Amino acid sequence: MKKEATEFLGFVPQKDIVYNELLPYKDKLDEESNEFLAQIKGNLGRAVQLREIWPGVLFWTRKLSTYMRLYGRKFSKEDHVHFVKLLYELVTIPKLEISMMQCFARLLITLLKKKELLSREDLELPWRPLYELQDRILYSKTEHLGLNWFPRYITQEVLNISNSASQNHSLVCLCMNAFRYFPESATQEMLEEWRPLMCPFDVTMQKAMGYFELFLPTTLPPELHDKGFKLWFDELISLWVSVQNLPSWEVNLVSLFARLANDNIGYIDWDPYIPKIFTRILRSLNLPVGSSQMLVSRYLTNAYDISHVVIWISALLGGPSKQTQTQLSGLFNSIASFFHPSNHGRWLMKLMKLVQRLPASVVKRLHRERYRTPTWLTPVPESHLLSEQDITDFVESMKQPVLLAMFSKTGSLDAAQALQNLALLRPDLVIPPVLEKTYPAMETLTEPHQLTATLSCMIGVARSLVAGGQRFPEGPTHMLPLLMRALPGVDPNDFSKCMITFQFLATFVTLVPLVDCSAAVQTRNDLTQVEKVLCSASAEFEDFVLQFIDRCFALIDTSTLEQTREEMETEKMTHLESLVELGLSSTFSTILTQCSMEIFQVALEKVFNFATTNIFETHVAGRMVANMCRAATKCHPAEALKLFLPHCCNAIFQISAYEEELNEEELDKELMWNLQLLSEVTRVDGDQLLLYRSQLVQILQLTLHLKCKQGYNLACKLLYHILRSMSLIYPREYCSMSGGVQQHTDTYLPIKDWGRPGDLLNLGIQWHVPSTEEKEFVFYLLDLLLKPELRHLQKHTQGEQDISRDDVLQSLSIVHNCFLGASSLLPPLNGEPVPENMIQLCETNVYTGVDYDLSRENYREDICKVIRPLLHHTLEHSEDDIKSLFSIIKIINDLLHFKGSHKHEFDSHWKSFSLIKKSMENKLHGSKQHIRALLIDRVMLQHELRNLTKDGCCYRSVHQDLINDLLRLSTSRYSQVRSKAQNVLFTALGTYSLCCRDVIPAVLEYLDPDRTDVTQQQFKGALYCLFGNHSGICLANLQYWDCIALTWPAILRSGMSPSMSLEESSVVRLFDDLADKIHRQYETIGIDFSIPESCVEVALKMMKSSNPEPTPCAASEQEELEGRKRQEQKNKDSVQKYEKLVVDLLDSLYDRNLPWKFEQIAIGFLSLMLRDDHPLPSSAVLFFVESLNHDSLLVRNGAISAVSGILKQLKRPHKKVAVNPYDISELKTSLHSLLAGDRPDNQWLRYDSSRLPRSQQDWNECCFIEKTHWGYSTWPRKLLLYAPLEEQPKQGKTREEMNESEQIIYDHFSDQQFIDQFIQYLSLEDRKGKDKFSPRRFCLFKGIFRNFDDAFLPLLKPHMERLVADSHESTQRCVAEIISGLIRGSKHWSYSKVEKLWALLCPLLRKALSNITIETYADWGTCIATACESRDPRKLHWLFEMLMESPVTGEGGSFVDACRLYVLQGGLAQQEWRVPELLHRLLQYLEPKLTQVYKNVRERIGSVLTYIFMIDVNLPHTQPTTSPRIAEFTERVLARLKPLTEGEEEIQNHVVEENTEGDQDERTQAIKLLKTVLKWLMTSAGRSFSSVVPEQLRLLPLLFKIAPVENDDSYDEMKRDAKTCLSLMSQGLLYSEQIPQVLSALEEISRSSSWHARYTVLTFLQIMVFYNLFTFLSDTKAVSDVRALVLSLLEDEQLEVREMAATTLSGFLQCNFLCIDEPMQAHFEALSKTRLPKRKRRELGSVVDTIPSADLVRRHAGVLGLSACILSSPYDVPTWMPQILMDLSAHLNDTQPIEMSVKKTLSDFRRTHHDNWQEHKQKFTDDQLLVLTDLLVSPCYYA
Repeated sequence: MKKEATEFLGFVPQKDIVYNELLPYKDKLDEESNEFLAQIKGNLGRAVQLREIWPGVLFWTRKLSTYMRLYGRKFSKEDHVHFVKLLYELVTIPKLEISMMQCFARLLITLLKKKELLSREDLELPWRPLYELQDRILYSKTEHLGLNWFPRYITQEVLNISNSASQNHSLVCLCMNAFRYFPESATQEMLEEWRPLMCPFDVTMQKAMGYFELFLPTTLPPELHDKGFKLWFDELISLWVSVQNLPSWEVNLVSLFARLANDNIGYIDWDPYIPKIFTRILRSLNLPVGSSQMLVSRYLTNAYDISHVVIWISALLGGPSKQTQTQLSGLFNSIASFFHPSNHGRWLMKLMKLVQRLPASVVKRLHRERYRTPTWLTPVPESHLLSEQDITDFVESMKQPVLLAMFSKTGSLDAAQALQNLALLRPDLVIPPVLEKTYPAMETLTEPHQLTATLSCMIGVARSLVAGGQRFPEGPTHMLPLLMRALPGVDPNDFSKCMITFQFLATFVTLVPLVDCSAAVQTRNDLTQVEKVLCSASAEFEDFVLQFIDRCFALIDTSTLEQTREEMETEKMTHLESLVELGLSSTFSTILTQCSMEIFQVALEKVFNFATTNIFETHVAGRMVANMCRAATKCHPAEALKLFLPHCCNAIFQISAYEEELNEEELDKELMWNLQLLSEVTRVDGDQLLLYRSQLVQILQLTLHLKCKQGYNLACKLLYHILRSMSLIYPREYCSMSGGVQQHTDTYLPIKDWGRPGDLLNLGIQWHVPSTEEKEFVFYLLDLLLKPELRHLQKHTQGEQDISRDDVLQSLSIVHNCFLGASSLLPPLNGEPVPENMIQLCETNVYTGVDYDLSRENYREDICKVIRPLLHHTLEHSEDDIKSLFSIIKIINDLLHFKGSHKHEFDSHWKSFSLIKKSMENKLHGSKQHIRALLIDRVMLQHELRNLTKDGCCYRSVHQDLINDLLRLSTSRYSQVRSKAQNVLFTALGTYSLCCRDVIPAVLEYLDPDRTDVTQQQFKGALYCLFGNHSGICLANLQYWDCIALTWPAILRSGMSPSMSLEESSVVRLFDDLADKIHRQYETIGIDFSIPESCVEVALKMMKSSNPEPTPCAASEQEELEGRKRQEQKNKDSVQKYEKLVVDLLDSLYDRNLPWKFEQIAIGFLSLMLRDDHPLPSSAVLFFVESLNHDSLLVRNGAISAVSGILKQLKRPHKKVAVNPYDISELKTSLHSLLAGDRPDNQWLRYDSSRLPRSQQDWNECCFIEKTHWGYSTWPRKLLLYAPLEEQPKQGKTREEMNESEQIIYDHFSDQQFIDQFIQYLSLEDRKGKDKFSPRRFCLFKGIFRNFDDAFLPLLKPHMERLVADSHESTQRCVAEIISGLIRGSKHWSYSKVEKLWALLCPLLRKALSNITIETYADWGTCIATACESRDPRKLHWLFEMLMESPVTGEGGSFVDACRLYVLQGGLAQQEWRVPELLHRLLQYLEPKLTQVYKNVRERIGSVLTYIFMIDVNLPHTQPTTSPRIAEFTERVLARLKPLTEGEEEIQNHVVEENTEGDQDERTQAIKLLKTVLKWLMTSAGRSFSSVVPEQLRLLPLLFKIAPVENDDSYDEMKRDAKTCLSLMSQGLLYSEQIPQVLSALEEISRSSSWHARYTVLTFLQIMVFYNLFTFLSDTKAVSDVRALVLSLLEDEQLEVREMAATTLSGFLQCNFLCIDEPMQAHFEALSKTRLPKRKRRELGSVVDTIPSADLVRRHAGVLGLSACILSSPYDVPTWMPQILMDLSAHLNDTQPIEMSVKKTLSDFRRTHHDNWQEHKQKFTDDQLLVLTDLLVSPCYYA
C-alpha cells in the first residue's frame, strides 16, 4: 500500500495523516495533494522572488498551513527542509511587521513540531537571528515611549516567560522547537554572549537566565556533550544550589534543568543534588506548617512551575542508585495527609496538579523507552532504563495520595487522570483499591459526592479494567456487577449523578460487545477459569439492557412538560434537560450499537411499544422518546423501520382524513407526536428509506402546509432529515468490532474482543455514499417541493399575489430546510470573479466525494435569485417582519458557506471527540490504540474538515451582491436584525479574501457627515460593522494602510454627522469601545516590506527541487526586476500613505466643529502614529508640542508621552568604540579563570574618592561605563564605550543647524511664556493623594536635556528654585521630575557644563531634602534612584558626596533623618557593587547611631543595612567582596550586646522612649541596639540572595530570650519583631554543612533556664525540619540529633514545653521524618510505667505542693509519647496502634496532668477516625473493641 503511494507521489512523505487513507474517495487524494503542493511551492517561491511579501508570501504560507491541516506533513524530507529554512529566513527579516512575523512563526512551529522527522544532519539553523528577533521585541528600547506598538500577548512581562500562561506565545514556542537544530558551536557562543550579563543584583540576571532557558541546546548527541551542557552545567547547578531566597530567575533555571535531565537521561549524575532538588520542590509547594507561620510573599510569586518539576522528577527516576524513588516516596509520605479531603487551602491546586501530571509524565517516558520507534534523538542507555521494579515502586508511592485525592474538594478529575495513567502501568495495584471504594459508594444513597467521584475514577481506568491482561486477569469479571449496580444512578432527582452514570455506562459498554455467550461454557472445553466466569455472566446482558430501558422510561415519565412546569410560558427544554437528553440518547445508542441481534430485537420491541402506546407532548418527553427511537433505527434500520414507519404513516393518514383538522391553529396531540416520531426515525441510512418513498412523499405533501406553526416545523424537519440522509457521506455504524456484533461460534468467542482497540489498517468502515437512485430521489423532492415555493415567493415579490407574513415565513422555512438537506449535492455559486491583482491567489477546491451533476438546475443559484428580490421587497414594504428577515439572513449565510456541515457543529464535534479520546487513550503504547468507534469518528471529522475548508475563496460578483445585502441588513432598523446580520457578515468577510476593500467604503458612507438621510439606527449599525465581533475581523483596524487611511479619518468626521448625538449614551459608549479596541489591537504597521537576498536564495533552491515540480516556474529576470521596482514603489507608497493619514488626522483636529469627545479620540489615533523607523511629520510635532499646554489633562498627558517619543526619534546617534577592559586596569592580560565579583581587572570601575574626575582633563581620560552589570561577571568579547567628545555630534547647535521638528521644539521651549504655563500645569495636582513620580514626564525632560543640552536651563532655573522652596506635594514632585531628567539627560554634556549643572543642583537638593515631608519623600527617593540608574558613579560623584554629607543629624527630627536615609539608599542601591568605598563610609557612620530610639529611623537603618550587605553573597566562583561583610559586622554587634548574652534572665523591653543624653546603663543601650538589629534581620530575610546562617546563629540565643510564647495583648514591638525573625529564619533553606551548626545552637538553647526559650526551640524546629526535609534526611546523624532533642524536651519540667514536644514529635512522625520503631515504643512504655510516690494526706489549709515530682514528669512524658504516636496517623490505623491505645487507656485515672492528656488524645482519635470507622474497626480484636467502646463513650464524658 505504502509503496504504490510513494511511486505515485514520487517521494516518501514525511508523515501524512493516516485517516485520509480510510475516506471513501481516497484514490483521488494523492493526485489532489500533489497538485496542491506543487502550486504552493511554485507560488511561494515566486512570491519571494518577486519580493511581494503581502499578499503573495502571506497568502501562500497560509495555504501551506491549510495543506498541513488536510494532509499532514505529506512532502519529501528535502521539501520539508526547504520550507523550514525559507520560513526561518522570513521570520527573522529585521523590519518585518509583527503580525506577519507571528503568522510565519506559527507555521514554522508546526513544521518543526514533530522533532523526529528532521535530524540535526538534515537541518541546521543559526541561533543569532532568532535571538536578535527576541531581543528586539521582548526588550524593545522604544516600546515604552510609544514608538512601537506590539500586540499585548507578546510583551507580557518577559519575567514570566517560563510560566505556562505565555507558553502559547509564539516566539517562546519557536525557540523551544528550534534549539535542537542550533550548530554545535552555539553553546559556547551563547555563553560568551550572555555570561557578562550575570550580575545577580541586576535585572540583567533575569535576562541572561531567560535566554539560557530558551536557547541552550540540550539535545546534542553524547559525543558532543563537552561542546554542550558540560560547558555550563557545573556553573549553573552550583549557582542554583547556593541561592537560598528564590529570586525570580530561579524558575528559569529549574525549567532549563528539567529539559536537560529529560533530554539526557543517564548521561548526568544527579545523585549529589537529589536531596536538594526534593527539598526545594517541597518548599515550592508552600504548604502550611506550625501555627504561627508567616509566608514570604516571593515564595508564592516565584514558586516553581509544577509542569517543570514533573518533567524533572520523571527524568531522574530509574538508574542504578534508585535514590530518586526513595526521595519521591518520602515526598509523598510527608505530604500525604494534605491530600485528605478535610484539608483545604490555596496550596491544594498545586498538589492536585502534581498528582495529575506526574503519572502522565512517567508514562510518557516509558513510552519513549519501550514503544516509540527509535529516532535520531539520543536513546536512554541500558543502565538507566526504567525496570519493572522501578515502575512498581513508583506506582506504590503514588497510590496513597491519589486514592486520598479522589474525594478532594476541587473535584475528582485530577485523580481520575492520574489513575488512568497509573492503571496503564500497574492495573493490579491501582484498580482493586478503587473498586473497593466504588462498590460501597454505589450502595449508599446518602453520599452522592462519593458516587460521582468514584465513578469518574472508574471511567479513567475502564480500559485497563476491561482488557485484563496478564497483570490483572480478573479485571473483566467486575464488569457486569459494576454495570448492574450503576443502573440506579439513572435518577431523575439528581442531575449530576445521572450524567456521570450515563458517562460511566457508555464508556464501559463501548468497550464490550453485549452478547450472551453463556452457552459456550457447555460447548467449548478450552476456556480458562476467568473466561468461564465471563461467559456465564454474559447471560445477564439482556437483563441489563432491559433494566436500563425501564430506568430511562421512568426518567422520561418524570420529565414531561406538564409535570415539570405548570403552565409556564416557556415551552423549550431547560439547559439541564437538554443535557440529560443528550446523555440519554448517546448512551442508549451506544448500548444498542453494541448489542447482539437477539438482545436488540427485544429492546426494539420494548421501545416501540412504549412509543406507540403513549402520546407525548413534543417539547421535553417527546424529544427524549423520539431520540431513543432514532437510536434504535440507526442501529438496524431495516428491522426498525418495518415497525415504525407504517405505524406513524397510518396514524397520520387516519387523523388527517378530516379536512378541517389540517387547518387548525392547534393541532391534534397524537398527530403532532407521530409527526415528531417520524421526523426522528428517518435519520437513518438513505437506501433504507427508498423502500418507503411513496408514503414519505405523501406525508410531506400532506403536512408541509399545515396551518399550525409547530406542525409544519416538524414536517420541515422530516423533509430535512430525509434529504440529508440521502445526500451526505457518513459511516453507517460505530460498533467496537468491524462487521458488527456476532454470536459466539466454535471458533469465535466475543469475550476475547473485550476492550480491544480498533485496527487502523483494517477498520472496515462501511460508508454511506449517495447512490444514483438516492440522488434522483433528492432532486425529485426538490422539484416537487422546492420549486413551487420559490415560484410562490417570486410572485409575492413581483406583487402578483399578496401573501400573509405567516405564509412567507412558512415558505422560507421550507426553502431553508430543502437547501440545508440537499446542499452537499448542489454546486457552489458561480459568477464573474471580482478583478484582483498580480500574483495568482487561486482558490483551493478540496474534493469531498461529490461529483456535482451540472446538467441539473443549480438550486443554490435559484434560491439566491429568489431570496435577494424578496429581501429588498421586505425591507421596503414590511421592515418590521423580523421573523422573515431572520430566516432570510440564515439562508444567505448558508448560501455562502454551507456544504453539509456548519463550522460551530464541527468545532463542538471535534471538542467532544478530544474529550472522549483523552478519557480513554492509552498513552503507554501510543500509536493510535483507540477503540474502533473513536477511530471512525476521527475519519468522519477529517471528512468534515475537508468539507469546511474554503481557503482563499475566489471572490465573485454573486458574493459581492450577497455581502452588500448583508451590509444593508446590518444597518437596518431593528437591533436584533442588525446583530444577526452583522455576525453573518463578519463570517463572510473572513472567508473571501480581500472583500474588505469593497465593504469598507460602503460602511463609511453611513458615517459621512454630508449625508442627511442616515437614520440613527443606520449610523449605529455602521459603527458596529466597523467594530467587528470578538473573534473575527475588526474593520476599523485592518493592518493595511489603505484601510486605516479610510476608516480612521471617517470615524473622526462622523463626529459631525447629523445623525450622531452625544446625548445618546449607547452611541457614546460605542465610540469609546471602538477607540479602545483600536488601541488594544493596533500593532505598528510596517512601511518597509523588503525581502533580503538570503531569503530569495532559499526560495530559488526550493523552486529547483522536484517531486512534485513547482507549477508556476521561477520568475524570469525581467519579472524579478519588475517585482523589485514594485516593492520599492510599495515602500514609497506606504510612507506617503502614512504621512497622508497623519495630515488627515490633523485636519480633522483643527476643525472647529469637532466635538471634544472626538478630539480625544483623534489625539489617541495620532499618538499611535509614532514609529521608530520614520520621523513624525513636523506638522504633527507642532500639534503635540502645542498640546503640552492644552486645557484638558487627558490631552496634556497624551502630548507628554508623544513628545518624549518624538525626542527619542530626534536623538542623534552617539558613536561607540570597542575597548579592551584589561588595558584600562593595570593588568595587561586577562585572568582566565571564571571568577565573578570584585577582581583586580574590574577595580578601575569602582568608586574611589581619591581618583575622582575633578578636572576637565581627568574627565576626558576617564572611561565611563554606564551599565551596572558590565565587569561583575566575565567581560563581553567587545566592550563598547562612547567615543571621546570631539568625535560625538556637536553640542549646543544653533537654531539654523536644526531640522524643522527640532526648531519647533526649540522655539516653544525658549519661549518664557510657554515655559511658565507648562510648569504651572505640571505643578498642579491631578488626583489628590494618588499622584506619584511620573516616568513619562521624566522621559520628556530627559529627552529635552539630552537633545538640546543646557539650552533651556536659564529659563527653567528660576522655576526650579521657586518650586523647591514650596513644600506642597505637587510642586515638589514636579521639581523632582525635572531634576532626575536633567541628571540623566546630561549624560553626554561636556565637563564644564556638568560642573555648572552640579553647582546649581547641589544647593537645590540640599534645600529639598531639608523641606522633605511625608507626602514627598517617596518621590524624592524615586527621583534620585532614577537619576542614578545605569550611570557611572564617578560621573555623579557630586551627588553622592552631597548625599553622604551626614544623613542622620537629628536636627530636622527623626522623620527627616529617615527620609534622607531613604533617598540615599535609593541612589546607592542602583549602583550595586560599584561603590564599596561609599558603603564602608556609610556603615562606619551608622554603626555608632544604631541605638536609635525612634522606630521609623530604626526601620530605615535596618533596610539600609540590608542594602549595604546585599553585595556580600556566597555564590560559586565569586571573589570575596570588598564591600562591607556581615561576619565582621556581627562580631562588632555581638561585642556590644554582651550585657544581654551573659545574663540568664529574659529580655524585657523596659526602655522609656526618650533620648536623654544621660549615662544610660549598658543594658539599656544594648536593648536599643538589639531592636535595630532585629529590623535588619527582618528586612534582609526577604531581600538578599543567601541567608548568612553562621552569623544568624550567633544571634539566635538572644532572639529565643525575647520571643514570647503566650500572645499577650500588650503591643510590644520588640517581641513581635523577634517572633517574625524566628519565623522567617526557620523557613530559610539550609546547606547540608550548616545543619550541624544549627542543631548544636538549638541544643545549647534547649538547656537554657527560660522555659520560653525551650518552648520556642520546638516551634522553630518543626518549621525548619519540614522546610529542609530531604536535606535533613540525607544526614543520619542530624536525624538522630533531632530525635534526641525532642525526646529530651518531652521530659521537661515545664508542662507547656512537654506538650509542645509531643506535638512536634507527632508532626515528625506524620511526615515520616522519624518512624515509630520498637525501641521508641518500648522507651515510652517504660517511661509511662514509672511508679508515682504515694500521695501524702495533706492537712487542711496547708500550702498545696505545686512542683511536680520528677517521677510524675517522666510518667507524663511516656504518656505524651504514646499519644504522639496515635495522633501521628489521623486517617488510618497502623498495626501498632491498637496496642498503644490499650496502654494509654490504663492511665485514664492517673493524676493530672496525665488524665487530661489521655482524654484529649482519645477524643482526637475518635474525631479523626469517625468517618471511616467501619473500615478501621477490622484492625482491632474483639476484646480491644470492648475496651475502646467503653473508653470512647466512657462515663468520664458525663462526669
